[in-house]
Order: sequence, then C-alpha cells, then structure tokens
Amino acid sequence: MNGQTSNRNEAQQAERRTGEPPFAFARMKRRWDALDRLDLRFRWGGLGIRVLRCHLTSFAPGQIIAAHKHSEYEFHFIPKGKGALIVGDATYPLQEGLFYLTGPDVVHEQRSGPEEPMYELCLHCEITRLDDAGADAAWGDPLERREADECLAILQTMPAVPALDRYHGMNAFLDAYRAWEDQPVGFYTTLKQHIVQILLRAARAHAAPEAAGSIPARDMNDHRFRLAVQYIEDNAARPISLDEVAERVQVSPRQLQRIFRSEGGTAFRDWVEHVRLQRIAEELLSSSSPVETIAAGHGYGNPNYLYPVFKHKFGMTPSAYRRLHGIRPPGAPEEETDHHERKKN
Repeated sequence: MNGQTSNRNEAQQAERRTGEPPFAFARMKRRWDALDRLDLRFRWGGLGIRVLRCHLTSFAPGQIIAAHKHSEYEFHFIPKGKGALIVGDATYPLQEGLFYLTGPDVVHEQRSGPEEPMYELCLHCEITRLDDAGADAAWGDPLERREADECLAILQTMPAVPALDRYHGMNAFLDAYRAWEDQPVGFYTTLKQHIVQILLRAARAHAAPEAAGSIPARDMNDHRFRLAVQYIEDNAARPISLDEVAERVQVSPRQLQRIFRSEGGTAFRDWVEHVRLQRIAEELLSSSSPVETIAAGHGYGNPNYLYPVFKHKFGMTPSAYRRLHGIRPPGAPEEETDHHERKKN
C-alpha cells in the first residue's frame, strides 16, 4: 500500500505541473484494470450480480468503436471529454456529466470527439434472477428483494439515451477503486455496496417520482414495549424503576404504564416481578445457593419480600418448589427449611 500511495502522490504532482484542471478520476488510470481482475459476484435481494468489467477507459480523439451489442448490461459514464453515441438511426451527443445504459442486445456505436480524448467509466455486468427459497421477513429481506426487483425493472426499460448523472453514480466508481487501493476490513462487502450504488443511481435518473419506495412504519407502542421489555430483561438483577425505563424509551412514566397495559396486558411492576420470579425459579432448580442469596441476585434487596410474592405466583414457597422438583440444598433438613420460611411469612 505504501508504494500505491507514493505513486498516487507523484501522479497528482505531475498533474499540477501541467497546469490542466485536476481530473478527479486520474488515479484510476494507473491501474485501469484493477477491478476487472477481481472475480466479483454477489447476491442483491433476489438477483445475482457478476461484474465483468469496472474501469476507467479513454478513447483517442476521433476514435470510433464500431457498432456492437452485449447480452449483459453495460453502464457508460462520461467524466471528461466529448463524443457521440449512435443507436439505430439516432445520434446523441456525449459530454462530461452524462451517462447511458446499453442493455442486452442494444446495438450501439461510440465515437470520441475530434479534438480531445473522451473518458468513460464502464460497468459491465450480468444480472441474473435467482430462483431460491423465500426471504426472511424479520431481517428485511423482502424489502431488499423488492428494491432490487424495482431497480432491474427500470434498467430493463431504460432507453439507451444519455442522461445527466444527477445522482453522482460516477463517484461510486471512484469509491470502489479507493476500496481496492486501501483494501479495508470488509473489502468485499464495501465493493458490493459501491456496485449496487452504481445500479441504483443510474435507475433513479430514469425513475418516475411516484416510484420512490418506503420502509414500513413501526407501531410505536409495540416498538417501545419491546424496547422496555428488553431493558428489563437486561437489568432485572438490579433495582429498576418505571421512571428509569421510561427515560430509556423516551416516553413519560404515565405513557409507559399505559403501553404495558395495552401491549402487555399488565402493569409495569407486575411485568418486572414476573421476569425476576421466572429467573429465580430457574436458579432454584439449577443452583444449590440459599434462597436469600438467589433473591439478592435478582433484584430483591430485602430477601424477606421474595417469599410472599413467590408463593402468590407459584402457590408454594421457594423451598417447597425445590422439593417438588426433587432438589434440596445440601445440609438443609426439610423441617428446618419449612420452619425458616414460616418465620418469613
């Protein structure tokens, strides 16, 4: 990487010496085929994307690329220079800031202007529908699949007519190249994201305004209830209050109490007690610790308070609960345990 950084700095200095305006994509000329050499293929929603070419190229003044077609998708972005695109009987002028897509089987000819080179950022890729099992709705897979399908639908109907790169798809090429230079942690995922951005930004330029997608809105009462329940689960071993949890989920204590009654069917205090008693019951069966020690470890600062609430929920004392399941702490005779708990009650 140090060698690449040195070369990068030298090239930038050379550009400054020429007196020409800086070319933002000049760094991509040094290893123009760097991304082409990567066997980059990935899943996006229900689509399989295989990158065939992703590079900066240039056409000499007056150069003509004879009419041809591809069975894949080829995105062309013009970061510098002028030229022309010929599709059928139509000729379209090309200049800096434009892009166009030649989709499958679109016959096209490209010509560079007579006075200066024309540069092109090219993404050439296969897009294949993947026929596999359904998506996991809990983790947003259907949303990604929908957006990928919507993008492909636009690309399939996009005319081979140059349009303004309004959403800066060219920047994604440079970001992908920088990722190759730096090779950060998550290099593959980073490249995938930049390629997807090129597809999306191209599609947006031709999408109807009403085609904008949306993320489903949350039921905020349910969301806040889940956040509060998770906070209780995480902190039940220590004293927690309604005010504390309300502050965490950013509602008033009164509103949180209403949320617990509407979403959980019980009061906040009863929910906390339920969580603690369930954990105490589990530990009574998995540990030989004294009841007082277990109570203190689950938020009951005064262990004496545990006995009546435990009996109210389970219909028996903690020691009776242990005996019911065939468990008795070592050295704790039945008579002494019963006598001790009778005193607590």
